[in-house]
Amino acid sequence: MKRITYNKLIRDKIPQIIEQSGKKAIVEKLTDDQYLAMLNAKFDEELAEYQNGKNIEELADLVEVVYAILDVRGVSLAEFEKIRQDKVDARGAFKDRLLLKEVIED
Repeated sequence: MKRITYNKLIRDKIPQIIEQSGKKAIVEKLTDDQYLAMLNAKFDEELAEYQNGKNIEELADLVEVVYAILDVRGVSLAEFEKIRQDKVDARGAFKDRLLLKEVIED
């Protein structure tokens, strides 16, 4: 019997997909603290995958992780959008494609 150890956060339907392929998935339910720690690790993983391939699917995975982090931290999408918009209003967005080269002080 071959075993492969992953110890990584997975999407909800992955155990069923594994079982449908004739294999057995061993999973455990995480506490909120464990879940947040694993989400933070998953964020780094998904960001690295996006950086490596620039694949839009990986960017979608990254957004899904952000949504999960917001959920576990008790922040609604509406609250998050307000935070984002407040920051845009105060500091701008990234639409002008500006690169700060240097600042000169007198």
